[in-house]
Amino acid sequence: MGKIVVSEFVTLDGVMEAPGGEDHPDGKGGWTTRFFDEEAGAFKGEELNAGEALLLGRVTYEHFASVWPTITDDYGFAERMNSLPKFVASTTLQEPLTWNATLLAGDFAAAIGEVKSQCDGDILVFGSAGLVGSLVEHGLVDEYRLMVFPVILGSGKRLFPDRVGVTDLKLVDTKTTGSGVAILTLSA
Repeated sequence: MGKIVVSEFVTLDGVMEAPGGEDHPDGKGGWTTRFFDEEAGAFKGEELNAGEALLLGRVTYEHFASVWPTITDDYGFAERMNSLPKFVASTTLQEPLTWNATLLAGDFAAAIGEVKSQCDGDILVFGSAGLVGSLVEHGLVDEYRLMVFPVILGSGKRLFPDRVGVTDLKLVDTKTTGSGVAILTLSA
């Protein structure tokens, strides 16, 4: 059975919005770039190569599907992003989806359970703030991998919405990159 792994870039104050330069309501996008070093890249590459599938919300899927197919790199990251199967949680999209993606329809928890039963490895969730909130609310996250960047934004979409209740986690691993990014692995 696969496991749901929420893997996110977050600021010290919990903001996850616009890490790579996407639109941010206060113009604060791109906050990861000055801290993203070789160690951070290696971590993300290893994680992606070990992953079996991506689970995305509609907004992240639409953004990724419009950008990743046009990207090439020397590390194989883009090729891996493009080749992995994707599962998209959305109530507004309709089949057929592009970019090797399948729409999850019907009961949310049951659909996620079906994805987990189809996979043996990690099902990675990148971005997808609304989806992450729903996964947390339903108790469906198995592991969190948080890359905490040493920056405070003061505004933006936060990783955990206010509606999320108390959730105890177990710290499994920590690493710190040379640029000061703390990589935290926590199990649910």
